[in-house]
Amino acid sequence: MKRHPVAVIAGDGIGPEVVAAALAATSAASRRFGFELDVERLPYSADHYLATGETIPDAAVDHLRNDVDAIFVGALGDPRVPGNEHAKDILLGLRFRLDLYVNLRPVTLLHPALCPLRDGPSGPRTIDFAIFRENTEGIYVGAGGGLRIDTPDEIQLAEEVHTRRGVERIIRYAFEWAKAHGRTRVTMSDKSNAVPAHRLWGRVLAEVGSEYPGIEREHRYVDALAMELVREPERFQVIVTQNLFGDILSDLGAQLVGGLGISPSANLHPGRAGLFEPVHGSAPPMAGRNVANPFAAILTAAMMVRELRHLEAAAALEDAVRAAVAAGATTPDLGGRLGTREVTQWIVERLSSR
Repeated sequence: MKRHPVAVIAGDGIGPEVVAAALAATSAASRRFGFELDVERLPYSADHYLATGETIPDAAVDHLRNDVDAIFVGALGDPRVPGNEHAKDILLGLRFRLDLYVNLRPVTLLHPALCPLRDGPSGPRTIDFAIFRENTEGIYVGAGGGLRIDTPDEIQLAEEVHTRRGVERIIRYAFEWAKAHGRTRVTMSDKSNAVPAHRLWGRVLAEVGSEYPGIEREHRYVDALAMELVREPERFQVIVTQNLFGDILSDLGAQLVGGLGISPSANLHPGRAGLFEPVHGSAPPMAGRNVANPFAAILTAAMMVRELRHLEAAAALEDAVRAAVAAGATTPDLGGRLGTREVTQWIVERLSSR
């Protein structure tokens, strides 16, 4: 039996609840398909930070870099830490320090009823595209600073960083993913009509795209793309863009298919352990009330299992969530009457009975 060491950071708020749901579902899938996750629970969270002053130590980062096959994170954020220092060090810190340059956000409509848009010209919506966000550059590198703080003349500077290496590798990853998954169009988005630095993206798109003659390449300014995603989401297959735009567009994509409660994500670097996290926040007011939607965490676990090369198990997890939505076995945010634990049990029973 194949065994995989997996580090788990349950996090804050509803994080521990949705992580428990994801692990229970994954355990049912692993029993059915013949593999095992050796789960190591790490303590890093707001509670840990407040008790010790420690966010995530260097030794833990080295451990995650060298000793595990995957990292699963629940959700981070706590009003007791208003600056979110622990969340920044854990999430952004691991993305940068482990060089997880691919942020993958699938946008897949599990059921027509979840889409807030009216039906398209051909009937109910069938949305299925992936957003690839460059994860280690752009505005999020923190370059810049402030002058004359707390005065009427305060100045804040934030600089974007785009390297040829960084842009090329995320665009190439998007084309490789499209090729492997039978997609025929890659859309790159920037704001090069207003930001000259973004023209690098267009040059690299043309060069890399020419190596994939079977895949159409196209460019959209980010404001136009946001409009088109609402008007005609079905036409998009693969979107690749910079850090900030990817952050914004992927939340728009999530809302097109039902919201953050069903939106998974993965942070990847080929050949290294990926970091997998549901997109939603920690929602402290919902913690401990058995109302948190576990689907995003379960679908995130499916992404993790797929990266670990257990494709049938990943598909079974996704099919179970799709079946639960169709059956109305959901939490109240999706119109159902079940709690987190009851939805999880429904998923586990379906996986175990097949």
